[in-house]
Amino acid sequence: MHIGVPTEIKNSENRVAMTPAGVDALISHGHQVIVQSGAGLGAHIPDSVYRAAGAVVAGSSDEVWARADIITKVKEPLPSEYGYLREDQILFTYLHLAANRPLADALLTARTPAFAYETVQLPDRSLPLLSPMSEVAGRLSVVVGSYFLMSTQGGCGTLIGGVAGTPKAKVVVIGGGTAGEQAAVNALGLGGDVTVIDLDLHRLRELENRYHGRLHTRMSSRWEIATQVATADLVIGSVLIPGASAPKLVTDEMVASMKPGSVLVDIAIDQGGCFEGSRPTTHDNPTYVVHDAVYYCVANMPGAVPVVSTQALTNATLPYLLTLADNGWEQAAQGDAALGGGLNTAGGRVVNRAVGSALGLPVAQA
Repeated sequence: MHIGVPTEIKNSENRVAMTPAGVDALISHGHQVIVQSGAGLGAHIPDSVYRAAGAVVAGSSDEVWARADIITKVKEPLPSEYGYLREDQILFTYLHLAANRPLADALLTARTPAFAYETVQLPDRSLPLLSPMSEVAGRLSVVVGSYFLMSTQGGCGTLIGGVAGTPKAKVVVIGGGTAGEQAAVNALGLGGDVTVIDLDLHRLRELENRYHGRLHTRMSSRWEIATQVATADLVIGSVLIPGASAPKLVTDEMVASMKPGSVLVDIAIDQGGCFEGSRPTTHDNPTYVVHDAVYYCVANMPGAVPVVSTQALTNATLPYLLTLADNGWEQAAQGDAALGGGLNTAGGRVVNRAVGSALGLPVAQA
C-alpha cells in the first residue's frame, strides 16, 4: 500500500505522524511511504532523513492525498482538507468527532473508512494510542498552569511549590486517568498541594498507594468538585469518556467562587471540554478570562513539544498502521478488536456507538 503523511496545518501543530523509523518499518513490509516536503521540519526531521529511510518526498499535500491508500495524520482534517476525503482511502488520525459535527458530516459524505486514535481500546479499557499524548498533555498542563499563575500573565501571583515559610499552591486534578496522573506527578514534583478527584475508588486507592499518601484523593461528586475548586489556585480537567463528549463537571457558578487569577487548564477540550466555560484556543492565543479566572484550552497541547510527541506517537501507532497496511481496513478491523474500536465511520455510516450517541446519529454495524 501507499501510506501518505501530509504536513499538519492546524495552528502551531509541529508534530508529524511518522518518524523515519516508522518509514523504514513500513517499507520493510513492502509498502511505500509518501511524505509531504517539510512535514517533519517542526519536529526537526528534514526531508533528507525521510529520503534516507526510503520515503518518497512529495511537493504538495495534493500529491500526498491523491497517491495514498492510507493517510496517517496527527490531528483531524480541517475544512480545507475535507475535499481530499474519499471512499477508497483509509484515514488514521485523531478525530474527536463528538466535538466536531462538520468533520463527521464530511467523512459520512465521502464514505471514508476513518479510524480515530482516541477510540482504539484494549480489553483492559486502556487507550494505547491516546495514552502517550495524554502523558504529554498531563505533564504540560502543570507547566503552562504554573506559567499563567504568574501575575505578569494575569494569574494570582503564586508559585506551585512556594518556598519555606510560604503556602504551596493548591492544585486540583479532576480525572485520575493517564493525563490526570501525569499532571498530579508533575505538580507534586514542583512541591504543590495536590488533590485528585475521580469516580473510581479503586483508582484513587491505587494513586494513594503509588505516591505514598503525598497527594489527597476525593470521590467525584458535584459537591466535592465545588468544594475543592473554590479554594484551588490551579484546576486541571482531564476527564475522558472514549469517543463521547466530555461531561461539564466545573460549572460557571463554581468558577465564579474561585479567587481572582486562578487558572483552569482543560485537557479534555478536544472532546468538548469538561469546564462549562471552556472553548478551544490556540498556541498563538491560548487563554481568556471568565469571572477573573484564566482559562487555558489549547486543543493540541502536545504540539508545543513536537520532538517528544512525534516519537511517542509513532511508537504507539506504528503497530496498528502496519496491521491496516498489511491487511486492509475491513480485515484489520475484524481481526483486531482494539483497532476495530477505532473505526468511527465507514461507507457513509457511523459505526462507533459512543460517537453516534454524542452526535445523535444512528450507529451501523461495521
